[in-house]
Amino acid sequence: MDLKSGYPFWAVRNGLMRAYPPLRQALRCDVLVIGGGITGALVADELARHGHDVAVVEQRDIGWGSSAASTALLQYEIDTHMVDLARRYGEQAAVLAYRACADAIPALQALAAEVRGVDFRRGDSLYYASRRRHRDDLRAEFGLRRKHGFGVHWLEPGDLLAAYGFQAPAAILSDLAASLDPYRMAHRLLARLQRRGARVFDRTTIASLRPISRGVVATTADGVQVRCGHVVLAAGYANERWLDQRVARNRSSYAFVTDPLPAEALGPLRRTMLWESARPYLYLRSTADLRLLVGGEDDAVDVPARRDARVDRKAHRLVAKVRHLFPQLPVTPAFAWAGTFAETRDGLPFFGAHPQWGPHVLFAMAYGGNGITYSMLGAGLLRAAIERRRHRLSGLFGFARLE
Repeated sequence: MDLKSGYPFWAVRNGLMRAYPPLRQALRCDVLVIGGGITGALVADELARHGHDVAVVEQRDIGWGSSAASTALLQYEIDTHMVDLARRYGEQAAVLAYRACADAIPALQALAAEVRGVDFRRGDSLYYASRRRHRDDLRAEFGLRRKHGFGVHWLEPGDLLAAYGFQAPAAILSDLAASLDPYRMAHRLLARLQRRGARVFDRTTIASLRPISRGVVATTADGVQVRCGHVVLAAGYANERWLDQRVARNRSSYAFVTDPLPAEALGPLRRTMLWESARPYLYLRSTADLRLLVGGEDDAVDVPARRDARVDRKAHRLVAKVRHLFPQLPVTPAFAWAGTFAETRDGLPFFGAHPQWGPHVLFAMAYGGNGITYSMLGAGLLRAAIERRRHRLSGLFGFARLE
């Protein structure tokens, strides 16, 4: 599956950081993780740190799929408002989903401090009303988050203009947000795992899975077998090919990054990431070296050649939107790209077993705008499933909610 177009900044910046051998001979392990991006790396790290014998296989180079195209906004805010989740699943479940994502950010910060050099930065998040008619929805969202103790502040138009220099009907400022380099994070985690005895392979495609009484037999395209207690499918949006049931729809998102800008030109954007209430939404954040990273213009295109052809045009549209907000900001794309992502109906991920495959094949489908946050908390959820423990998120973030 061709997951990206153009020149994703993280891949350009970091290059091919490390190569791993392809799998050439049969092996046994407790858990086989299929997918060497940020999701697979976080899952493998969680399992290995708690005593599981883990092997990781990636069909490309490590981190070269969607992770290289991610814009890596780390938020607890889900694409679906808390008030909308409350209507669908109840207020308690909605708060649980948001609180779990909030807890994932400091956990990611601690992990980033361990592996080091992944440009993890804490900041805040400004969610602004794109149109006047969105103001009431934001006010209701603010009220529910405030009721449950989330660190949020309400900004009126004058507050926004004074503090951020642009005009909007209203906004919610959240204290908790962050960013990192997802490509480097995946590489650092997997390199550490290999040093500690885990086995990591790239250029290895799993062609078939066969559940057996006490595990799974996975066979590569070259006929090599892996016998394991569990398989975790962490292959991003390629996971969907393993399911007969359609659980998400693939879309394309577009992004660009500028050359480094003067700190005074970025102003509050050095710390604050912006995103809007319109769907699809525009979002902006700075990088550690003071570039402006801009994304949005999502569409339903899932054909690589058509997506490739749209990158430049979409980048120009994103530039126009940024200049409308910040006319004084010098915004010129240095690198522009597109990536495939997936959306679920409710904006929540899927972690765990699916009835089609039984209990030993687990899915890690961290779909939505905050996929890295989902992956961090989903790693613990999957470990609980492998260790046969209950987890508070297994129902809400599992396939059972589709029934």
